[in-house]
Amino acid sequence: MSKENGATRVFLLDDHDVVRQGIMALLQDEEDIEVVGEAATASEALGRIPAARPDVAVLDVRLPDGNGVEVCRELQSRPDAPVCLMLTSYSDDEALYASVMAGAAGYVLKQIHGSDLVGAIRTVASGESLLDPHSTARILRRLREGSETEDPLPGFSDKERLVFELIGEGLTNRQIGERIFLAEKTVKNHVSSVLSKLGMRRRSQAAAHAARLRARSERGGSD
Repeated sequence: MSKENGATRVFLLDDHDVVRQGIMALLQDEEDIEVVGEAATASEALGRIPAARPDVAVLDVRLPDGNGVEVCRELQSRPDAPVCLMLTSYSDDEALYASVMAGAAGYVLKQIHGSDLVGAIRTVASGESLLDPHSTARILRRLREGSETEDPLPGFSDKERLVFELIGEGLTNRQIGERIFLAEKTVKNHVSSVLSKLGMRRRSQAAAHAARLRARSERGGSD
């Protein structure tokens, strides 16, 4: 079916063929939407999206060679970036927070009704964001709580703070990457930066320091 001029151009990234083909079939019935490309992996998507020039990229969060959050972050760093709509099977605060910080305009679950997904694509294509009030409130509360307390980690980036916190939980680099949607190599670089800024040489020192800060926070900030 030919599409009308001015149709919203959509690129689909999902590692499950059935899901991807199902969404494609759904969108092909819409006169104002045109699917201009698809991919099953992060590397395929980053290679194909620039040539496809989509208005909206629908990105699966969890992928075999990375995740949609990384793809979103990379796309948003480029000129003429498409609007990113994250699609996931899981309701996960970390994934939601990471998606928003990466520049995603919306975040929906795969359990969404077909008509609602079409509506979500139209919403983000029009320049609006698609985050429900409860999700927005959780993100704002997290950011506010971080700004209202005395900063024990001056000079740390948001990613370094997350990595430091997860070091304190005893997670490995691979586990940290899975939790906050970063490549293991990227996590390793953040860990090195965290240790350098703390003036520490060993991961165990950082973990102990994180435990002390967490205990102090639980006591209301007093030592």
